[in-house]
Amino acid sequence: MQIRTKEFALRIVRMFAALPRSTEAQVLGKQVLRSGTSVGAIYREANRARSKPEFIAKIGDCLKELDETAYEHAFDGDIDEWSYRSVESALDELAALSRGEAQGMYSQFRDRLVRVEQMTSGIGWGFHDFVGDVVEQLEKELGNR
Repeated sequence: MQIRTKEFALRIVRMFAALPRSTEAQVLGKQVLRSGTSVGAIYREANRARSKPEFIAKIGDCLKELDETAYEHAFDGDIDEWSYRSVESALDELAALSRGEAQGMYSQFRDRLVRVEQMTSGIGWGFHDFVGDVVEQLEKELGNR
């Protein structure tokens, strides 16, 4: 997972570099850059936790950053396919953590993920369908816990 979170951060950096230079894109892009690049660092901190409760708390922080990345990026509008793939990657990481190290924490992110799904309605590249599929699958697997 450490390698995946590092690769995710690098994808976020490349995504930010490719954004239009408009003020709107840069403001939102910087927020995504901050939250997206902090995921790996927080995950690394979790692996150095001194206790199981500390580990769970750090993994929760990691999930929050992934969720924030996806949430903020949904505001970017119809940028390009590459940008959407970056957010899809964030949602995949969030889902993987929710199924693994952070089992039982889905309820903390459920409402926000549903809002992200709603916000993506009308966005191209099959993005809305992807987000809907991730949310639906997580709900089936973890929603009744």
